[in-house]
Formats: sequence, C-alpha cells, structure tokens
Amino acid sequence: MSWFTQRAVAFGLSGTLLASSLIGAGTALAASKTADFDLVVSKGGAICLPNASGEVHIRSIGPVEVMDVTVDHLLPKTNYDFFVLQLPTAPFGVAWYQSDIKTNEDGRGHVRVVGRFSEETFAVAPGVGPAPQTFQSHPVDDEGNSIASAATNAQMGPVQMYHLGVWFNSPVDAENAGCADTVTPFNGEHDAGIQVLNTSNFPNDKGPLALIGS
Repeated sequence: MSWFTQRAVAFGLSGTLLASSLIGAGTALAASKTADFDLVVSKGGAICLPNASGEVHIRSIGPVEVMDVTVDHLLPKTNYDFFVLQLPTAPFGVAWYQSDIKTNEDGRGHVRVVGRFSEETFAVAPGVGPAPQTFQSHPVDDEGNSIASAATNAQMGPVQMYHLGVWFNSPVDAENAGCADTVTPFNGEHDAGIQVLNTSNFPNDKGPLALIGS
C-alpha cells in the first residue's frame, strides 16, 4: 500500500469516526430533555413566609428523570416534605411522597430525586385491597391528631400527576413561623403542617412535569 493510499484510508477512517461521533452526539442531544420552572408560595404559606420561593430543574436520562429542587426564604434549620401531586392546591387529588428537604441557617435547602417525572408520571389502583396500617392517629403536641394510615386503598384508573408541593414537616414549625397550625397528612408519619410552596403558577391540567415528553 502506497503512502498516499495509507493516508487516504487513514483520513477515511478518521472521517467515519468523526461522523459517527457527531451523529452520536446529535442523537444524545436530541434525546436530552430538560425543564426549568419555579415553585411559588402557597396561599397559606404567604401569611408567614411571603417571600418563600423555589426552583426546579428536571433532566431526562432516558428511563428516569433527575429532579433538583432548591427552596429559599423558608424557616431556617427546618424540615419540609416534598410531593408530586395531581393538583397543586386543595383538594390536591393523588399525592406521591418524594423526599424531605432540610433548610440551612439561611432558610435555603436543596434535594435531588430520581424517578419518573414526565408526562408519563401517573398513579393507578385497578382494585381495592388491604394496606399496611403502619401509622395510627396520635396527638401532635397541642395542634390536634395525625391522620392514620388507611386500611384499604380507593379504586381508580390511571391518574396523571404533573404538579409539585412542599409542606412544613410539623404544624409546630408552621405556627412558629406565624402560619396556621393545621395538621395534614403530608409527611412520612402523616402529622405534617400546611403547604408552603407549589406549582399553582401552572394550570391544574397542565402541570410542569408534562414539559418532559416521553
């Protein structure tokens, strides 16, 4: 093989590899789906934390999405609870517990969760069956009683869930901040406080998780 032929073959191989790399990069870029949006203060939360805010970034990596949630201007060094919701405000519809968010001394917190956070996010209950009654109703300081785990589920068809919400982990924390001390089921033991952030800046039937296509 002559020097010229060797150079031509080498150039051809390099060009093929480069083209393949570009095609691969283009394919990855086309498949990359992201969304950025804000969380806004809830009606109840605005009474005590009018400047509360949040930012969400979702990045699809194919089978799952990676969601980063940052909250700010909340009560410092306090626990909050993060949910995926059918509706951003009461009556909330179906809710799916995601994680806790703990704020620092400046009232800022962050959490990263991995799951299906896209237009395909849904819950379904084809039939009714028994459920573990892990948590019984119990007093929550002087604020009332927690909500016990249900003995059975409600039957329902597929329900899409495109909204997000953040709750005070404790009604005592909400009261300390100057908000209502209502007890709600929105934490792991069903004795949370009121909602403080949500995605009501989007329509009820077009929540921001739907921004990530399938």
